[in-house]
Amino acid sequence: MSPTSPANARPAPAPTRRLTTAQALVAFLARQYTERDGRRHRLISATWGIFGHGNVAGIGQALVEAGNGNRTAHRMPYLQGRNEQAMVHAAVGYARQSGRLSAHAVTTSIGPGATNLVTGAALATINHLPVLLLPGDTFAARPADPVLQQLEVPYAGDVSVNDCLRPVSRYFDRVSRPEALIPAALQAMRVLADPAETGAVTLALPQDVQAEAYDWPEEFFAERVWRVRRQAPDVAELEAAVRAVRSARRPLIVAGGGVRHSGAEETLAAFTAATRIPVASTQAGKGALRHDHPADVGSIGHTGTATADELARTADLVIGIGTRYTDFTTASGTLFENPAVRFLNLNITGFDAHKLAALPLVADARTGLEALTSALAGRAYRIDPAYETEYTGAKEAWEERVEASFTTPDLTARPTQTQVIGLLDALVTEDDILINAAGSLPGDLHKLWRTRSRDQYHVEYGYSCMGYEIPAAIGVMLATRNHERSRPVWALVGDGTYLMNPTEIVTAVQENLPLKLLILQNHGYASIGGLSEAVGGERFGTAYRHREADGGFTGPPLPVDLAANAASLGMHVLRATTVDDLRKALAEARSADGPTCVYVETETPDTVSGPPPAQAWWDVPVAETASRPAAVKAREEYDRQVAARRRHL
Repeated sequence: MSPTSPANARPAPAPTRRLTTAQALVAFLARQYTERDGRRHRLISATWGIFGHGNVAGIGQALVEAGNGNRTAHRMPYLQGRNEQAMVHAAVGYARQSGRLSAHAVTTSIGPGATNLVTGAALATINHLPVLLLPGDTFAARPADPVLQQLEVPYAGDVSVNDCLRPVSRYFDRVSRPEALIPAALQAMRVLADPAETGAVTLALPQDVQAEAYDWPEEFFAERVWRVRRQAPDVAELEAAVRAVRSARRPLIVAGGGVRHSGAEETLAAFTAATRIPVASTQAGKGALRHDHPADVGSIGHTGTATADELARTADLVIGIGTRYTDFTTASGTLFENPAVRFLNLNITGFDAHKLAALPLVADARTGLEALTSALAGRAYRIDPAYETEYTGAKEAWEERVEASFTTPDLTARPTQTQVIGLLDALVTEDDILINAAGSLPGDLHKLWRTRSRDQYHVEYGYSCMGYEIPAAIGVMLATRNHERSRPVWALVGDGTYLMNPTEIVTAVQENLPLKLLILQNHGYASIGGLSEAVGGERFGTAYRHREADGGFTGPPLPVDLAANAASLGMHVLRATTVDDLRKALAEARSADGPTCVYVETETPDTVSGPPPAQAWWDVPVAETASRPAAVKAREEYDRQVAARRRHL
C-alpha cells in the first residue's frame, strides 16, 4: 500500500475557535448546566460586574459580545452593580433562591475591586452557596513591575491582593496562561455544582491574559451537564441510625439549611408523620416545616423558642439534618443537658456528619430521610403519645406568648420592633419572602416569625453580614422573575444595616424590581447595644447620637434622614409614625409594582410589649478583671453560665 494512501493519512485536525481568554471563558460559562431529578438548569445564568482597567478590555469586552449573540440560549446577561461586596450578596441571594442549582458570576477590576469581594466570598462559603468570582489580576507577563494597584511582596513575586480570596474560596486558581483556563474552568464548575463542596469559587484573571487570543478546541464550548448527586446512605450507617432512633425515648430533630438545599421538606414531613418526632429549626432550616405543622416546635438555641429549647435539654437523641451546629444552635455547648444524649447527623458532608461525636449518616438529606423512613416503616417505631402531647401543649403556650408580643392595643402609638413584625405577619401570605441578616431582627424573627412556605424565611446567619439584605433581595427577585410567578420580596433592615450598604437600591430601580424595603429606625446598634449592656460594656459606642462635652455619645439623636436618602436613590417612600400608619403603609408597599420603602421609627419595648427573652445562653467572654460594677456583675453571671458547658464525646 502506498505511503500516501488514505489508510496512512493523518487525521484531520480538531476544529478550533480563536478567541481571547475572556471571550472563551464567557462562551464556556454560557454552556454549563446542572441537572437534578431530571430537571436542567443554567449553571451560570448571568454575570454581575463593575468595570475598571483590570477587566474592562477583557471580561467587559467579552460580555458585550456574549450579550449580542445570535442564540438566546448562549447569551450571557449582564447585571450592573454599585459595590463589589453587594454584587456577591446579590449572587448569593439568587443561588439560595435557586436551590443552589443556578448561580451568578461576579467580575471586578484589580485592586480594591477584587479585595471588596472577600466579605461576600466568606459569606457564600460559610453558607455553602455557589458564586463564581472573576477578579482581574496584575499582569502575568510583568511588562512593568509594579503596575497600578499591585501589592509588592518582597519574598514572593507571584502573590497579589487576590490571594486574600484563597481562605474564603472553596476553589481558587490564577489563570496565568490562556490554555490554563481549560482545567481551571472545569474544576470551578465541578465545585460549584457539588453539594458537598460548593461555595465561593475564584478564578483570578491577569488583565493581559484576559485579552490574549488562543485557538480553543471546539469541544471546550460544547454544552456540558453537571449532575447534582443525591448520595445514598451507607447500609451499615443506615442500620446504626435505625437502631439509634428505635432506642430513643425523647428524640428531637434539628433541621438545618441542608433540608432546604436538598428540597427535602416534604420528605421530612412524611418522616414526622410516621414517627411524630418533633422538629426544631436553625436559622437556615426555618421553614423546613410550616409553622402550623403539628411537629414543628420552632427555632432552637440562643434565639430559640422555649418549646424547642426545653425539648433539647431533655432529648436523649438529637437528629441533626443538614446542620453545622453553630454556637447559636448549641447555646455554646450548654443546651443539650441530658447526660445520656447522643447525636445522629444526616449530612451530605462527612465533616458535619461527625460533629458532636455523632453517629454519621452521610447522604443527601432527602435521600437519607427516605431511606430512614423506609427502614423504620417495618419496625413499627413511633414516639410515646405522652411525649407528643407534651410538646404540642408547650407549642400552644409559646404561641400565646408570640401573640402577646404582636398585640398593638394603641393604634396611635409608635410601634415596637416586635409589633412591626406582628403587623407584617398579619399581612403576608405564603407568596412573600423575608430577607434579613444582622442586628436584633434575626433573633426576633427566629423566635417569632410564622413561616408559611419553604422559602419564605431567608435570614443569612452563617456570617450574619450587615448589608446583605438589599442586594440579596435583588438576587431573590431575579430568581423568582426568571423561574416563578412574581412574588413580594421584603428586605428588613435597621438603621445600622442600612447605613452599611444601601447602594443596590439604585440597581433595583435600574432593573425595575419591586423591592419592598422596610427600614426600622432606632438610632443605633440595638442588638449589640443590648449585648454590650449584658456583658458589662454599658452600651458604649452603640448609639447614633451627638458627642457631648464629656466625650460620650449621649447627646440628641443624629439628624440622619434615611427615608430621604432612600428617596434620593429612586425609591418611593412611605413614612409611618404610628401603628395604624404602618399597617396601611405595609399594605400599600406590598401591592406596589416598583421599588418601595416603608420607614418607621420604633419604640423601645418594655418587658410586656417586647419579645420573649433568650431561652438559652450564648458565650461572649466578659472581662475577667474590671473596676466598673457593671462588668464585675456581668463576669459573675458569665462564670455561672460557662460552668454548664460540656463537650459531647
